[in-house]
Amino acid sequence: MAGEEREARQTRCSLDYKDPSGRSKGRGEIRFKTSFRNTIYDAFQSRGWKETSSEMDWDIHWCERDWMFGTFDHVHLESWQRVNHYRNDRELCRKDLLVKNLKRQKKQLEKEKRTREAALYDFWPTTFVLPGDYALFAEEFKRSGGAWIMKPIGSCQGRGIFLFTKLSQVSQWKSEHRWKPDNKDAEAYVVQRYIANPYLVAGKKFDMRIYALVTSFAPLTCYLYRAGFARFTNVRYSNATADMNNAFMHLTNVAIQKTAGNYDKDSGQKWDLRQLKLFMLSKHGSEATDRVFNEMQMIILRSLLAVQPVMINDKHCFELYGYDIMIDDEFKPWLIEVNASPSLSANTPDDYELKLQMLNSMLDVIDMDRRRDADSVEHQLGGFDLIYHNGAMVLDPSSAYSTFLGADCPRPDPRAAAKARSRPRKPKPSAADAAKAVLAAAKLKRGAKPHKYYKQT
Repeated sequence: MAGEEREARQTRCSLDYKDPSGRSKGRGEIRFKTSFRNTIYDAFQSRGWKETSSEMDWDIHWCERDWMFGTFDHVHLESWQRVNHYRNDRELCRKDLLVKNLKRQKKQLEKEKRTREAALYDFWPTTFVLPGDYALFAEEFKRSGGAWIMKPIGSCQGRGIFLFTKLSQVSQWKSEHRWKPDNKDAEAYVVQRYIANPYLVAGKKFDMRIYALVTSFAPLTCYLYRAGFARFTNVRYSNATADMNNAFMHLTNVAIQKTAGNYDKDSGQKWDLRQLKLFMLSKHGSEATDRVFNEMQMIILRSLLAVQPVMINDKHCFELYGYDIMIDDEFKPWLIEVNASPSLSANTPDDYELKLQMLNSMLDVIDMDRRRDADSVEHQLGGFDLIYHNGAMVLDPSSAYSTFLGADCPRPDPRAAAKARSRPRKPKPSAADAAKAVLAAAKLKRGAKPHKYYKQT
């Protein structure tokens, strides 16, 4: 019996831990749990929330993905508790599964005779998963040749990545022990056609990190953060075969670039996304620049729509995704990968300010303090703009731009934020009120009334 009681305490809140709205006369403290000590920890503390090491007595848990895989299915969460991952986010964030879902979505659209929309699913390089697709890859390579890039399906920060231009380079590597048929632990790789014509700034290659926040997959509800950053290489770009092994020229990962002897610690080899957009506006004009930024936003939406049918939605879950996108010299954006645990560590003061402000805006959207009505959908909170809720949100046609991506983020007012957090929380709705809200939501066909800057499609 004692063992059963101990197990119960480990898998749900203790009986004396109540809903935050019922503690301290309606203004109870929020308790957070996390093992991270970076900007997310600082964002929690800046709001006056209290850290806890309790297994289950918390309001929000910024957890490792391993916790979701090993623990989430075995605990009972109260209605107000939130965690920062979806159970099967690997469908979007593991390289092989992402490509599989994108290809399936494209085939489904073609099957439905929606050929125009299907044609827009062309934003990822030609991809194969090895060793399973090796024969198909070898056939494509012999037909078209060129430069290709190999990536482990589950690695990050540039680990295990290499470029090649000869099939023998893969064949030699393929013969190693991890590729033997009887090795069940063999790690799969994706091989993709290398984007050999990147758009360059001052002769250097870069990619962009863009933040998308998904608060629900049913219905899909996604916010896009206006700010982000471009990560530059240390070395001027060349697509010469002799330079293929130069990681400082071809890979933009900070973990790799910071090991270079000429790494710029002051800038972190980064540009703010707004700075990049202003540069492109000055060089290419507003029409071309707005088009490419809108296409990046649509890449994010289409990737989420592709995985929506297979995602396990849960009211306790939300997720902040870090999208890595490149632009080629023809102004075409390409999706490189999606990160379910984007780095929240900062390597410069500007990087720290961007991430801390972004996370505070994210927490405003999540609304752990319950300052807003439960069924309300805000179209803009801090630097996050709603881009999809029961349909895509687009800027008013009278606007000169079609996306807020790369626009200036509203500067937070500390006094206004403190005043908002001091207001009493809205009381927890009764069961009857909750049932009415569900019925009302079911009747909505196109979501909440759009913000004055938006219309819905």
